[in-house]
Order: sequence, then C-alpha cells, then structure tokens
Amino acid sequence: MTLTLEALRILDAIDRRRSFAGAAAELDKVPSALTYTVRKLEDELDVLLFDRRGHRARLTPAGEELLSEGRNLLRAADELERRVKRAASGCEVELRIVLDSMIPFECLLPLLAEFDAAGYGTRLRFSQEVLSGVWEALLTGRADLAIGAAHDGPEAVRMSGGFRTRNLTPIEWVFAVAPGHPLAAETEPLPASLIQQHRAVAVGDTSRTLPLMNAGLLSGQDTLTVPSVQAKLAAQLAGLGCGHLPRRLAQPYLADGRLVAKATVETRGVSQRQIAWRADARGKSLKWFLNRLGDAHLQEAMLGG
Repeated sequence: MTLTLEALRILDAIDRRRSFAGAAAELDKVPSALTYTVRKLEDELDVLLFDRRGHRARLTPAGEELLSEGRNLLRAADELERRVKRAASGCEVELRIVLDSMIPFECLLPLLAEFDAAGYGTRLRFSQEVLSGVWEALLTGRADLAIGAAHDGPEAVRMSGGFRTRNLTPIEWVFAVAPGHPLAAETEPLPASLIQQHRAVAVGDTSRTLPLMNAGLLSGQDTLTVPSVQAKLAAQLAGLGCGHLPRRLAQPYLADGRLVAKATVETRGVSQRQIAWRADARGKSLKWFLNRLGDAHLQEAMLGG
C-alpha cells in the first residue's frame, strides 16, 4: 500500500473526530476498515501514527507531520477536482483580464462582486498595460480579455484575424495645466507652437515588441513619461508639465481650481476605446463579462465619469 489520498482522508477524519468510530461514521465505513488502513500504513512507513493509549486517538509527532503535509495534498486534490469540473461545465479555470491604465480598477469592484455571486468559480487574474501593451498581452496569450484597448490595435493584431472587438463609451479629453504653470496665463486658444515649448506629461506605452503608440504629443516636445493615467494627473497637478487628461478624471480638480482647462487650436476631442478578446474563446465566464461590459452605466463609470 502506498500513501494514498484515501489514507490521508482517513487520518484527517480520525484526527478531527478524535476517534476511529467517529471517523468511520463520517466516512460511512466500518471502524475495522479504518484500523486496517492505518495499521498497514504504519507497517509500510515503519512508524506509529497514533498513540492508542487512552480513550481518544491522538497523533504521534510523526503522525502530525504526515497529516500536516497531507492536508496540503488533500486541498490541492480538491481544488484540482473543482477545476476539472469547471472545465467540463464550460467555465474557465482562470480568466486573465488586462486593463489599460485608463480604466480605474476600483470601478470594476461591483462587477467582480456580481461575478462572485454568479458562482462560476473561475479564478480572475488582472494586469495593467498601456496602449500597445494591452494588445500585446492579447497577442502573446497573456490575457483573454482586454478592457480599454486603444484604437484598432497595431497592424500585427489587425492582420491576425484572431480577435474580436466592441466599442466602449468614447473618452472626452481636456487640455489642462496647474494654475502656476506658464500656459495657465496664456491667451486661448493655445497654438501648437506655444505648447511645444513646454514639457508634456505622457503615459508610457508598455509594449515590448509591438510598435509604440503615443497620443497628443508634438514633434520635438520635451516629455515626462509616467507609468499610469493617475501618475500623469499627479504630475500635472504638481505643475510638472501639460497635456490632455480624461475629463471625467480631471473634472473635480477643474471644479476646485487645482487645474485650469485651456482651449487649444488643435483639439483632441474624443477618442474611442474598446474591449477585445480572442475570437476562439468560448468560456462561460468570458461570455458573462462580455455581456455585463455592454452595460452603458458600467461603461460610464469606467470611462465617462
């Protein structure tokens, strides 16, 4: 007899119930079957697992060590069984979702609570990328679903034919600077030649292999590159540069005067973001997210403010 999951379950039940009889009742077995299994395991391991003196079954130090590690194996086996059943039911074991930094993760928390309540049991793994980095995560298989993907994607993505997309609520942009920034006092609309003389704050594209994207930058303009939209906002609030911000993100600071909106000759207007997913994906959890992400109120929370 080798060490089996059944033997570990028997040891676990005896320890929890403190008796062979109690464990036998829980496992729907006769006590003699449990006694035989434990004695055979003790003979093969050449150790005593239970101290049988007294009225209660107590583990020896060797038994405690075996059961401590054995319970880890039991939990892993139970999780594997659940994963297999999820796969058989059409639910993914894990769904990998990449967010563009434009999407505030906290806006998705109510959605995640709904997903948990739906009982799919799929593990969720979120990551964050910027611009082409979002598409790269899909292209390389590091993500199954992208939220907030920019434009139509790099040519390598468009030509692959392996992805489907759906538009989200358009993003409205506003050019903004801190009150103490030199551009704050300039006459509007600001020409590109004037803006070019001042440092821009830009969120850096995180792609490793695809062509990098940039938006709203002027040729030859000094640039402070930051890791996220939230970092860009912080830098512009500190007067470290200028640039366009999503209006829904900038609005509270425009309202209280910590940012000043400036009209520009060349306006950025609105831009389109998308959700994107692999065309061959068929999992139930992905379909659930695609359905819920079509909700206009949720999209407003993510992108519209």
